[in-house]
Amino acid sequence: MAAPPPSSPSPPPAAAAAATQQTQPQPQTPFYELVKGNSGLEKVLLRGTRGFSAEVYLYGAQVTSWKNDHAEELLFVSSKAIFKPPKAIRGGIPICFPQFGTHGNLEQHGFARNRLWTIDDNPPPLPVNPAIKSFVDLILRPSDEDLKIWPHSFEFRLRVALGPNGDLSLTSRIRNTNTDGRSFSYTFAYHTYFSVSDISEVRVEGLETMDYLDNLKGKERFTEQGDAIVFESEIDKVYLAAPSKIAIIDHEKKRTFVLTKEGLPDAVVWNPWDKKAKAMQDFGDGEYKHMLCVEPAAVEKPITLKPGEEWKGRLALSAVPSSYCSGQLDPLKEHLIALNI
Repeated sequence: MAAPPPSSPSPPPAAAAAATQQTQPQPQTPFYELVKGNSGLEKVLLRGTRGFSAEVYLYGAQVTSWKNDHAEELLFVSSKAIFKPPKAIRGGIPICFPQFGTHGNLEQHGFARNRLWTIDDNPPPLPVNPAIKSFVDLILRPSDEDLKIWPHSFEFRLRVALGPNGDLSLTSRIRNTNTDGRSFSYTFAYHTYFSVSDISEVRVEGLETMDYLDNLKGKERFTEQGDAIVFESEIDKVYLAAPSKIAIIDHEKKRTFVLTKEGLPDAVVWNPWDKKAKAMQDFGDGEYKHMLCVEPAAVEKPITLKPGEEWKGRLALSAVPSSYCSGQLDPLKEHLIALNI
């Protein structure tokens, strides 16, 4: 009878451990830089390939800059913005939580936008595109003072990521950490300020035929009638059950912003126009011409979380060249095809 083949020698323990380590998925190490910003407030710099960049202040976890590969600023921040707590920063992407606007008993837009967040170096797993190298995770938990005005324990985790093609994404995860068995409800928005050439040269597509609440008319409900939204006066509308993709077309700059949202059913469209702009201390008199807010939101139906439950909401922004300058436009379809969305 033939002898059994000799068994393979066992690898040394160190080699075995190394081999095991190589087969395990390795956590992704984000690249960011922490620097001092306006008024000495700390901010995170995210840098992508080909010159793309973004900036996020720890105060409010607020994105205040998003630049393309030509170093053009894509977000609007007022020249009169006040970078001094407890004032919220006027522009960029303020986070409205746990209340949007005056839809509740808290201060306007809640308190998350004027609290100091911390960098979360060990966040729970979140699916990540391996091509994304530049991102930061931030976390907010309520202080004793917060619990006095909104008596609910929560963890709010935010990931801000800069994609390889310059797209910007914000992913929010809010968990109910109450230990007394109580649920809580909140409204929410990414209050996104886009930089535009001239508000009269801008149109928004994707919200046609949508119902909306008009905040200038006591939150009365109407139905949008136009082919697209154009701007000739103050606007403050909450579009209900809005589509997941919305296009903002800037004719003069021949640029289209494509906004994609998940977990946020509504979309707010806001521009203060001239009279309200002049009444705001932290907003230039004529700056309304060069900004437009289109905000993924949950306003009409508050989000409710039971203890231990977590909600996730995501905003993704892309800026693509547009050759559309006049006539009937359908850039949303064209650009989403170009982006393979």
